[in-house]
Amino acid sequence: MAESPHRRRIAVCPGSFDPVTYGHLDIISRAAKIFDKVIVLVSANLEKRPAFTLTERLLLIEQVTQQYENVVIDILEEELLADYVRRVGADAIVKGLRAVSDFEYGFQMALGNKKLCPEAETMFLTAAADNMYLSSSIVKQIAALGGDISSFVPPEIMPVIAGRLRRPPVPSALDAETKQRLMQQVQQFAKTIGKEGTQE
Repeated sequence: MAESPHRRRIAVCPGSFDPVTYGHLDIISRAAKIFDKVIVLVSANLEKRPAFTLTERLLLIEQVTQQYENVVIDILEEELLADYVRRVGADAIVKGLRAVSDFEYGFQMALGNKKLCPEAETMFLTAAADNMYLSSSIVKQIAALGGDISSFVPPEIMPVIAGRLRRPPVPSALDAETKQRLMQQVQQFAKTIGKEGTQE
């Protein structure tokens, strides 16, 4: 009896990736060692206002995952994750875990996805110790204030991320003309208050 050909194991690694970080790449690289094909699925987070569009996030991830021949990037739009997993024939949904709060939310999602797509399992990979604190939100907060994010995102995409997230600088001092105008307004207001006080 002839042996059946090896069936390719496919995993879907979903997330908002806004932006992609070393923490994300750690999970992606480890999943790539376990599965024959890993689909990094960029999805919208309806609870957050994104800094990058779905297409921009896809391009950033493509740039930093070129070394993985079995990793492809796709976008999830107007479709349930469970439906996408079933459509591509995936065996598993891979999620990274940093803390207990991640597990609580991930566990709820895993139960829902299992109900909708029984043929796929959810696999949780714990974050590496160096990435336990790392999130896209932290990267955005640091970059917005001009902080160094080189330890959090790959160098080839860091300038793009920092440039997008950096807030415009607030003027530290007013020019002389503006100062003079404001001083005159304050003096005029003080005189008005003084006159009203004497009339009482």
